[in-house]
Amino acid sequence: MVENRWVLAVKDIIATDHAPRAIGPYSQAVRAGELIFASGQIPIDPVTGEFVPGGIAEQTEQVLRNLSAVFEAAGVTMNQVVKTTVFLANMDDFAVMNEVYGRFFGVEPPARATVQAARLPRDARVEIEAIALRLR
Repeated sequence: MVENRWVLAVKDIIATDHAPRAIGPYSQAVRAGELIFASGQIPIDPVTGEFVPGGIAEQTEQVLRNLSAVFEAAGVTMNQVVKTTVFLANMDDFAVMNEVYGRFFGVEPPARATVQAARLPRDARVEIEAIALRLR
């Protein structure tokens, strides 16, 4: 039991109304020490609760806006993201996703993996999870 108390002491749940609420038993993000782990975001508009209209460009932009809002709630910016994982429903969308993604990260982008997934939540075309480092 002592172990669980220690884990709870170093784990801080991050939540914001400026990004979609979790659609399952998970947190929008968790801070553990100086790292912030953001759960995968899909292209849900937090105001309407619905997918944004449009194609992969619009979906990618909304996903990255959602991640930005989660990180803002944690007190960090997208410039502090050190690793992302991009899940695409179709790897043919890579070039368009990549162009939008590049606008959200400056000249020093984070490490990244991109994979094609058989199916994403709510049949999204893109989902992105990320890890950021909080600077003191």
